[in-house]
Amino acid sequence: MKSKSDIGLRNVQAVYGGPEGDLWELIMGEQIHIGGFKSSMDLAERAGIGSGMTGVDLCCCNGAGMRFLARFRGVTKMTGVDATPKVVERGRQRCKAEGFDGKIEFVLADVTQSGLPDACADFVWGEDAWCYVVDKAKLVAEAVRLAKPGGIIAFTDWVEGKPLTAAEADRFLAFMKFPSLQDIAGYTGLLKAGGCEVRVAADTGRFAPCIDLYLNMLGTQLTYDALKIINFDTNMMGALAGEMQFAQGLAHAGKVIQGLFVARKAK
Repeated sequence: MKSKSDIGLRNVQAVYGGPEGDLWELIMGEQIHIGGFKSSMDLAERAGIGSGMTGVDLCCCNGAGMRFLARFRGVTKMTGVDATPKVVERGRQRCKAEGFDGKIEFVLADVTQSGLPDACADFVWGEDAWCYVVDKAKLVAEAVRLAKPGGIIAFTDWVEGKPLTAAEADRFLAFMKFPSLQDIAGYTGLLKAGGCEVRVAADTGRFAPCIDLYLNMLGTQLTYDALKIINFDTNMMGALAGEMQFAQGLAHAGKVIQGLFVARKAK
């Protein structure tokens, strides 16, 4: 696992509490993760998530994943946990506007200590956001604690594929505000240490094509919209594009990928 010790929760809150978070949503849509709807459906189907189930979304951001699960998978109740006030408030407003009052709720908290009861959910969910958490062992342990015996832990995340050099990792983590980047074997080990049976731990193959799409959109259709978010600062736009192109290179080299994980907690 690659890490950067000078990045923590405050950095992540600054990103998603400010214009950078709005920029990510512009590029990636409400579902701020690689593959959007297709990725969510793939994860839900592989995990067997469906009608009548209850779930917890750790690092839920604006709640788009929970709205997806309620609308398209028939999930009865979702609780989202996130530590950034702006996205939690935005999520509450969107859920109310879409008629999910009483079905989806938000908790403003550190996801490694959510304060939710033990064994309170049929499944625990996450989409491309656990990369922002400093203590991934504690995060996985919290997910296991929240799942009922026999419950499911299902998540995707940005992970290291082929090894990054120290310089590549330092630059990429600094740009993305990731305190660390786990790999497939690392997450698998943490899940097994928590007493889970790991059913899927795989590269989705979606990362590089999606990064290509985002850069293409930024360079064509969304240029003005992106500039508006950052106060028409063309120098900042150039710098962000340069870092995205660097990430694109890592993606095509197979060094940064989207991992998909499905595990079952012991009964």
